[in-house]
Formats: sequence, C-alpha cells, structure tokens
Amino acid sequence: MTDLICICCPKGCHLSVDEKNNFSVTGNSCPRGAEYGKSEETHPVRVVTHTVKTTSKEHPRLSVKTNIPVPKEKIFDIIDALNKIQISTPVKIGDIIIKNVCETGSDIIATQNIN
Repeated sequence: MTDLICICCPKGCHLSVDEKNNFSVTGNSCPRGAEYGKSEETHPVRVVTHTVKTTSKEHPRLSVKTNIPVPKEKIFDIIDALNKIQISTPVKIGDIIIKNVCETGSDIIATQNIN
C-alpha cells in the first residue's frame, strides 16, 4: 500500500494505492484522483521546466518546458539535451525548441518572448 497526496486540484486528497489489488485507489473525492493514484504508481509522468542558452546578450537564458508530461525516468535525459543546446533569437512563446525530445513524443517549447 502506497500513500500519496493527489495534485489534481487544490483539495489535496490523501490517497492509498493498493498495488496487490490491481492498483485500486481509496481516499479520492473524484475520478481524477483515482486515475492520478494509479498512474503515479504504474507510470509516473511530469512536465519538465528548464532554461536553455541563447545568443542574446540581453537575455542569455530562455525558459522552456515540455508541452505534455513525459515519463519520469526521462527527465535527466531531457535536461542533458537542453544543457547542450544554444538557440538563436528572436523567440516567441510557444515556439518549438526541440521536437520529440528524447523520443518522448513531447516537444520543448518556449515559455517567454525574446526579441
């Protein structure tokens, strides 16, 4: 049995996930909590936020993130890939910086504008 706190909404339900009983979830107030508890135990995912180097002297770093959650075990591979690149400006919010980063199906997108 694993205890978690649900992060789907501000309520923060205290979940218990029973691995021996097909990852059944108790303590949730809504179906999203049950889904979160099961997925967190079977295949946890996260949105990765980071920065990348730019060619701009005024803005030497650009904030970026994955456009969809990625498998937790890929986070350090993604950060390594981001640390190895430098992008040219200008950049707009939503621009794709890396497509299908580390073959996760997620794109790295800009989260700020740099002219």
